[in-house]
Order: sequence, then structure tokens, then C-alpha cells
Amino acid sequence: MRYLPLSNADRSAMLGVIGAANIDALFCDVPQSARQAELFDLPLGQGEMAVEAELARLARQNRAAGEGPFFCGAGAYRHHIPASVDHLIQRSEFLTSYTPYQPEIAQGTLQVLFEFQTQVARLTGMELANASLYDGSTATAEAVLMAARITRRSKVVLSGGLHPHYAETVQTLATAAGLQVIRRPLAVDDEAAVLSDLDADCACVVVQTPNLFGTASDISAIGAAAREVGALMVATVTEVVSLGLLQSPGAMGADIVAAEGQSIGNGLNFGGPYVGLFAFHARHLRQSPGRLCGETVDAEGRRGFVLTLSTREQHIRRDKATSNICTNSGLCALAFSIHMTLLGETGLRRLAALNHSRARALRSALGEVNGVSVLTPRFFNEIAVRLPGPAAQWVEGLAERGVIAGVPVSRLAPVAGFDDVLLLCATELTTDADITALVAALKKGL
Repeated sequence: MRYLPLSNADRSAMLGVIGAANIDALFCDVPQSARQAELFDLPLGQGEMAVEAELARLARQNRAAGEGPFFCGAGAYRHHIPASVDHLIQRSEFLTSYTPYQPEIAQGTLQVLFEFQTQVARLTGMELANASLYDGSTATAEAVLMAARITRRSKVVLSGGLHPHYAETVQTLATAAGLQVIRRPLAVDDEAAVLSDLDADCACVVVQTPNLFGTASDISAIGAAAREVGALMVATVTEVVSLGLLQSPGAMGADIVAAEGQSIGNGLNFGGPYVGLFAFHARHLRQSPGRLCGETVDAEGRRGFVLTLSTREQHIRRDKATSNICTNSGLCALAFSIHMTLLGETGLRRLAALNHSRARALRSALGEVNGVSVLTPRFFNEIAVRLPGPAAQWVEGLAERGVIAGVPVSRLAPVAGFDDVLLLCATELTTDADITALVAALKKGL
């Protein structure tokens, strides 16, 4: 058969070489909860017009974020993206270009990545940045693996404020690498408690600011404590716009910064693709994942750009590669760089200040709602609130009133004590009318 070229004998022979008794043994590392016991019940093939009509029907069930009051954050944020960003990334030389292996014909792409790296390094307060990774969660996991290589240690401590999806990504890759992962209990403000897990076996501690609950913290003391025991501090940032207002991770002593760059230049896009930012100290250059673009001169002394360092498994012997990250999010990085260039430093600071002012307005309005308590002590544009009852039920009820009221913590981590906690985010796109609608819907629900 065209799409099933292997016979049962072929499969048995392959399993024998691998050393697996059967297909189930081959996939033993896949959790049972992730397996499908039976074949999916898919509809039979249809004609093109019928398929278009069915897909259109399904699409009408979606509601775009801009169609009404919208307060979702939790790692993916709705911001205004100038029309010029999309116009420029749609140019064919950017949209269709691939890996710039031949610098003589890829100078534009290489320069864009070089400028992107410069922007990320400036933004995070670090010396160097790579040409991007897949997203914030994989960037955090790569930072943990990098820290383990540098320190030659095997213990990793994750703050209780780290986004659960990031923590699970770290757990997956770190476990495969033989590392011990200590996940602290979910907490609104965990920075002081995390110090108790730092010891001489620790490779790194991962802290997020602003964290899952929106708490913005000075992590300098954690960085100092980590250095005392020879460990590194990995700072994770899910809302990169916050760096226009808050102190940079580098200024607070971070050794590696892993961030999600989606907020600048990239829409929500139903969850992806996004762009992972990765920055570090120059002394750790050889242990960094992915690749770096550098500036040089050609034989005639003209400015040019090249791939300076490629530590990926595609470029060197696989057993010597520092990472199995096989590409970078080039188009998303380009969108980030274009938007950042349009903003400039002054524009980014103004955008960040506007985000914070909208969050302050949201917090003030929620103070008028009896039965709703704000948990986040210090925030940028996101806060956690405790509701009278399961937050997931409130979200469903408010959605029926036309308000998309944030993300229940239980959806990210079903942990006791947080079932009634809701994450609410306000950005520059959140209007006074949106906040009024949310407050009115909450009061009506109460």
C-alpha cells in the first residue's frame, strides 16, 4: 500500500533491532493518559465545497479576542500590533526564506537576526542573546540544561510562581537528561521560600517575574544566594512588555534569561507559533543552545553578517551538540524585531506604563465588588483574584454574559487551594467599558 509500506514482518524485524517486544513496549515512555486506545472516529471524505462549508461552520463557534471584553493572560497576551509589522513579514524574501546557510545570499536575514539579538540583550540586561528558540517554555527548559552543563550538577529548583506549563516542559526534558527537578508548591509569592532548597548540589534555580499570579519581584537576593552555593539563577519572563517598566533580569543578577516574546509583534494566534527569547553572559557562550549571528567584514572590508556559532545537532556531531533545538522562530523573531524597532526605547516604556495603568484601573474596580479579593501584592498588568466558588464555573457563566474573564488557575494546575483563583490581565487594549462590563457581570453573578 502506498501509505503503509511496511509489512508485519518488517515491523517485527525493526522492533527486534530496537529491543522492544511490541509496539506498546516501544512507546512505554508515553503516559497512558496520552494514548488513544481506539482509532479516532473521523468523518469520511467530502468534496471541497462541503469541506469549506463545514470548516466555516466550525470557525463561527470561535470568538476572537477583540470581539468583546477580554481579560486572558497567563503566558499569552493580547496587544496592539501595528499593521506595518504584518505587511513587512509578508514580503516574500522574509516569508519564504529558510536557514541562512549561505551568507552571501542571506545578508538581509542575517542582519535581522543580528539586530534581534541586540534588542533581546538590551531588553533583558544581558551580554549576549541567541537567534531565538521555539517559545518561552522550551527556552526555560534549555536554560536548565545549559545550567546543568555549566555547573556539572544535577539538581534543579523551580519556583512555585513558575508557570505550570513551563514547569512541565522543564520536567520533561530535565528528566530525560537525568536531572532531579524540585518543584515548589504553587504560590502567589514564593521568592523567599525558594531559598531553602538551594544547596551545593543545585545546578540552578528558576524564578519567574512577573510570575504566574502576576507578582512582580526583586529577585536579586535569590541570585546572590544561588551564587553563594555555586548555582545559577534562571529568570523566566512570560510578559516581555513588562521589561519596559520593571528592572531587567540581568540587573537583578540573572545568569540566564528565558522569555516569551509573543507580546511584541506576534498575535495570540490560537496559541502559536511564538518566539523564545534566550540571553546569557558571554562567559557561557559555548554552552548556549541554538545559534548566534555575528557581524564581520568581507574581503573588501565591507560590513557583513554570518552565523558565528551554531551549537545545534544539525551543525556538529550530535553527541557534542549542546541542544537538539533544530531551528529558530525566524518569522516570529522578525515580527518582534520590527515592532520593537517601531516602538524604540521611549515607545516601549510608554507601552509598559500604559499596561500598568490599565491593570491599576482593573484592580481598583474589582475593589468595589464584595466577595472578590485580590491576591497579587505587586503587579504589572496581571492579577490573581479569589472568587466565591470555583473560578472555572465563573468563567463559563461570565462568558454567557459576553465577558471572557481570564484564566482559572485550576485549568493550568489542578491544585488544592487554588480552585477559586482566577487570573485577570489588562493591557493597553483593555478599555474602561471592558472593565465596567466585567464588574457588572461579577456583581450580577454574585
